[in-house]
Amino acid sequence: MSAEANTPERMKQHVSKCFTRSPTKAVDAKQVSTYYLGMGRARRTSSDRRLELVDAALQIIATQGIASLNTRSLATHVGLSSGAIFKHFASIEALLDAVVARVEAVLDATYPPASLPPVERLRTFVEARSTAVGNQLGILRLVVSEQFRLALPQGASTRLAGCVQKTLAFALDGVREGQRTGELRSDLGAETLALLVMAVVQMLAVSPLEPPLRDAEARAVLDSLIVFLRSPASAPPSSRRNST
Repeated sequence: MSAEANTPERMKQHVSKCFTRSPTKAVDAKQVSTYYLGMGRARRTSSDRRLELVDAALQIIATQGIASLNTRSLATHVGLSSGAIFKHFASIEALLDAVVARVEAVLDATYPPASLPPVERLRTFVEARSTAVGNQLGILRLVVSEQFRLALPQGASTRLAGCVQKTLAFALDGVREGQRTGELRSDLGAETLALLVMAVVQMLAVSPLEPPLRDAEARAVLDSLIVFLRSPASAPPSSRRNST
């Protein structure tokens, strides 16, 4: 078969002929396009499709809320039939369990090595976490909203709460270590500074700016955060002069 025969237009023409019901009555263009796109979907693996459904669920949660997540809305979002979703997930509860597993994987990937110095570790964490959550705002809605967590199956809700506790513990450990070494200020409690770190993560994640303005904003906010976290005695000389 020639390369020309494999072009999208020639394939659409072929599908149109296959769907012709009679010499004078053919399926409309929308049906042909749907069938044609379905041919492409069929080439995806089951794991790819499951990931697509999970990410679509997070998108629905981010834009419409978890109450709007059902097989119909999910099917509409990804262009499948409601029945096709059950080929990949036995129930909506199984889907939500997979959503939480996706959240766990995304969040775990944002933890920097514990071997980094405290200030560098916290900065790297804020940058990685805000970027990852900013790309999947459904994660933020699930994590920060008690109402959303209560709407999850019990096991999934417990695991999601564990993600929140792990995140706070990471920030708290970094702050405490920085205070012990004198890199971070000790006139404020470690819990207060750790909560400030988490607040900056959320603020950067929901920033409405687009690159490169978003990147510039993130750098400026991170610089300000680190200056505030540092012990006055350990701050760079320029920072101390500017604050006096």
